[in-house]
Amino acid sequence: MSEPSATASPPSWVGTPRPRGRAGLSIYSILLIMLLSVSVLSSIVVGIIGYLNGTQALRGIAYEKLVEIRENRSREVAQLFATIENAVRLGAMNETSRQAAVAFTDAFAALRDEPEDAEASAALEAYYRDVFAVQLSEATGEPVDGKTFVPRDAAARYLQANYVIPYASWEDAIRADDAGDGSAWSAAHAKYHEYFRAMTELQDFEDVLMIDTAGDVVYTAFKGIDLGTNLLDGPYRLSNLADAYREAMSRNIVGDVVIADFKGYSPSLGTPAGWAVTPIESDGAVIGALAIELPIDRINDVMTVGGSWELNGLGATGETYLVGPDETMRSISRVLLDDPASYETAAVAAGLSPPAAALSVANGNTLLQQTVAGDPVVRAFAGESGTMIARDYLGRETLMAYGPLGIDGLDWTIIAQETTAEALVPVEDFTRNLILSTAGMIIFVCLLSLVLAQVFVRPLRRLKTAARRIAAGEEGVQVDAGASDELADVATAFNDMSRSLEVKSHLIEDHERASEQLILSFMPEGMADRYRHGDEAITQAGDDVTVIFADIVGFEELAATLSSEEALAKLNDLIRTFDDAAERHGVERVRTTRQSYLASCGLGTPRVDNARRAVEFAMELDTILERYSTQQGVTLGLRAGLDAGQVTSGLIGRARVVYDMWGDAVNLAFRVQGDSSDPGIYVTQRVADRIPDTIRITPAGEVATQSGTQRVWRIETPVPVAEG
Repeated sequence: MSEPSATASPPSWVGTPRPRGRAGLSIYSILLIMLLSVSVLSSIVVGIIGYLNGTQALRGIAYEKLVEIRENRSREVAQLFATIENAVRLGAMNETSRQAAVAFTDAFAALRDEPEDAEASAALEAYYRDVFAVQLSEATGEPVDGKTFVPRDAAARYLQANYVIPYASWEDAIRADDAGDGSAWSAAHAKYHEYFRAMTELQDFEDVLMIDTAGDVVYTAFKGIDLGTNLLDGPYRLSNLADAYREAMSRNIVGDVVIADFKGYSPSLGTPAGWAVTPIESDGAVIGALAIELPIDRINDVMTVGGSWELNGLGATGETYLVGPDETMRSISRVLLDDPASYETAAVAAGLSPPAAALSVANGNTLLQQTVAGDPVVRAFAGESGTMIARDYLGRETLMAYGPLGIDGLDWTIIAQETTAEALVPVEDFTRNLILSTAGMIIFVCLLSLVLAQVFVRPLRRLKTAARRIAAGEEGVQVDAGASDELADVATAFNDMSRSLEVKSHLIEDHERASEQLILSFMPEGMADRYRHGDEAITQAGDDVTVIFADIVGFEELAATLSSEEALAKLNDLIRTFDDAAERHGVERVRTTRQSYLASCGLGTPRVDNARRAVEFAMELDTILERYSTQQGVTLGLRAGLDAGQVTSGLIGRARVVYDMWGDAVNLAFRVQGDSSDPGIYVTQRVADRIPDTIRITPAGEVATQSGTQRVWRIETPVPVAEG
């Protein structure tokens, strides 16, 4: 038998086995848990408190902004109506209005004695039946019987036959001064119409009317079918104009203006009309009334801040609008103004009837069509002002600032709103940043806890942890391994190694930054990124790019008088100045030679106004060279050619990479500047068509291309004035 192996397995326990001790938490683990628990919980508590306070403050700022916008619009609307009231009041007090009221009233009364022309009467009946009834029905979507609107008064029929039905549009009617019928009314019209026409057009009033004490509309500027009607017993006796007239006459207070809220007005083909009416007085007695139709466009312009939404703090979705007591809008919706199709879809989805939405789109206005309901409107009509989150008239969740408008005679409310998705973006950003910062803080304290916990363990453990941190990519790790000489030597060597790695890492980073700056100095960032990733065929094409090819005329002569170093220094000064100008105008330099400068606008960053920017850039180069010539006592000029079209840029070569640009626009820009020996800025027809009229150009010949002859223009630059 063979002898037993010396490496035989150890003998097993004999008898009762020895019990194994239960594993417990080490001091390191307990300390680590304590530190992590305290630090993480404190970070979470601080984050929650910061979230509550921060979001509340940011919401308050959003609401305060809407309140400020609401108050600004309220003041503007109040100022507008004050201006309108003053205009009506001054118009009624004017001696011309007094004389006109007497003249039109007397002339209108005289027309009742005029015999009625059968042919004119038939034409009037046909007009109401075949023209007005059809137009009013199409505008309102309801059937209309034209007979109910035909005037019965002889004077009204006479005026409408001579001043209403002969004209195809209201614009034509207001331009007519005299129907040539020889009547006293026409004589008064020829005398006073120019004054009231100017009042209407200069102040953008929808119409100006004059009404006698019997309720007869004896004059209108636009000659609608309300001319000659009686507001007390005529077809428009139930209109808001008739109500305002009756109230103004019953008050019998000279200078008192009655404002009538908007309401559908048949003579305007159902378009809503609001009125400002005031009595006309002469010799202490009221002789009539002056009425103006409120200017819808001016009200909309105030509420839409002229379309400058973002400049006035309303962002991409904010708007302000007015709401009447019938819970319909008194101003236009921004969504309708920006995108009618989207408005119609959203309005119908929010509950507006399809005919009403279609009518708003057709008329280009939401006045009296778009309903606005909800708690903000109810509170505003109750006299309250405040802010809240609510659904708007299109069903969007919005932040709203509501309140009564506060204009006498108009029970309107004003609302400023912005969708929560936009208004609360700062809150969302704050929340996201807070979460990220809290997470970063937690990570930081976790790492700090690990470091502190290791203070109580053996130095080698700390050295091991530090080595792993370096292996994970951390820089500048320093350790203290204890008082032992051997461990101190190891720690010193470890620290030296860590510092050496950090220095090398910084050197590598500096080298990479220098390489990055060098690459970016002669190629665009996008191409540089592709170049770093190993792409070989790197190109970029643009369909709408303006190319600038500029030569510094006279530099070669100047350089001949200088040393190479001096010439290079002066050229570098000019090129740096050109580059600064290019950056200001959004122009991208492609390459430079000793006296040439090739650049583009609209290639790397597409720009709709690239032609204007390129021309203004070339003009600034010309100014730079003029200023440089004056300062240095030399004669330098600019000869630049510009063309617009398709170009391609890319990297050429492998061992020595060059960034260049080519295409018909580059070639033509080069030819345009090269065909002329005189300095100047020359542009093709494609560029000339796209620059503003403020830039003056003169013809400079033609140039033949494969696609045909291109006209060449020269930019007229301002002539510098010599200083005395």
